[in-house]
Amino acid sequence: MISHPDQNPVAADAGRPAGAKSGREKIEVLAAVIERSGSYLIAKRPPHKRHGGLWEFPGGKVLAGESPADAIARELHEELGVGVDCVSNPVFSVQDPGSVFVIVFTPVSIVGQPLAIEHSEIRWCSPEDFRGFHFAPGDRRFIREYLGVMI
Repeated sequence: MISHPDQNPVAADAGRPAGAKSGREKIEVLAAVIERSGSYLIAKRPPHKRHGGLWEFPGGKVLAGESPADAIARELHEELGVGVDCVSNPVFSVQDPGSVFVIVFTPVSIVGQPLAIEHSEIRWCSPEDFRGFHFAPGDRRFIREYLGVMI
């Protein structure tokens, strides 16, 4: 198990997204901010998913009973085939417009070479290169407000 300083309380319905009991509750989605030598790993969402075809920082939902660190390790293994070395404290969060999802951007150090298992494509890009990509709304806001890049 990977430790994280901010643990989620254990919920009764393991396997369901935390907070998924009613349509009004917020569901936490972790976005891994993976940086190597000044470049960030971004991934293109599959066409059949919400914000399909748009680029994002990879990650996924925190399931009931999962800590944020365990959730990000599970998601990055499933989506990219990598392990997680370190999960830092979240740096930014944003409500996904028109949904119950709250996206929590969290710096993560990975082990291994990422593969596009669940995404259409993955790329390593410098923040200046982000201007050439169409990002999901929450990711766009993170890039503008936290990274300071106008896209």
